[in-house]
Amino acid sequence: MILAGGLARRMGGGDKALRPLGGVPLLDRVIARAAPQVSALCLNANGDPSRFARWTLPVVPDDVPGAPGPLAGILAALDWAAATRPEVELVASFPCDAPFIPRDLVARLAAARRGERAEITVAASGGRTHPVVALWPVALRGDLRRALVEEEIRKVERWIGRHPTAVVEFVCDPVDPFLNGNTPEDLAEAERLLARHPELA
Repeated sequence: MILAGGLARRMGGGDKALRPLGGVPLLDRVIARAAPQVSALCLNANGDPSRFARWTLPVVPDDVPGAPGPLAGILAALDWAAATRPEVELVASFPCDAPFIPRDLVARLAAARRGERAEITVAASGGRTHPVVALWPVALRGDLRRALVEEEIRKVERWIGRHPTAVVEFVCDPVDPFLNGNTPEDLAEAERLLARHPELA
């Protein structure tokens, strides 16, 4: 699941996924890295899905009202997998504004999950965790819905903290693989890095 359901307040609104980086929409760059790692790919986005029509991905909106944040996108992903891919046990989440996500992200998260007997596996870099870059069991969707709807939990870390979790550290060489385009300044930095390291394209 590529998470594109946010309000992009720090970017001034609009769809971060459609912002260009090196002349290419961020969404294209994330798809190119994510698609080879998973058996199916969909997009979590709210509003009119037709704006993503050219990508021919299933567009799955949040079904928890009030823009409750990324946990609603995770829940949408788990529900979508349960309904359309019953053989799938795990869902990976990718931010729509992280164009340099590792090409071995899912494999490393899955290996850590097995090795540490965790339920959830989260990526980290530079000593910081990235809780929306993670591997989630479809079996937790009921627990997540209760947390969102009945307990009104909004912080990803708070819900993750209830479950055995493994953290996988990724090196920041030549760039932080989870650099994201939250602000125009972030996107400008990504442009500079891409120009300096064309192999990241």
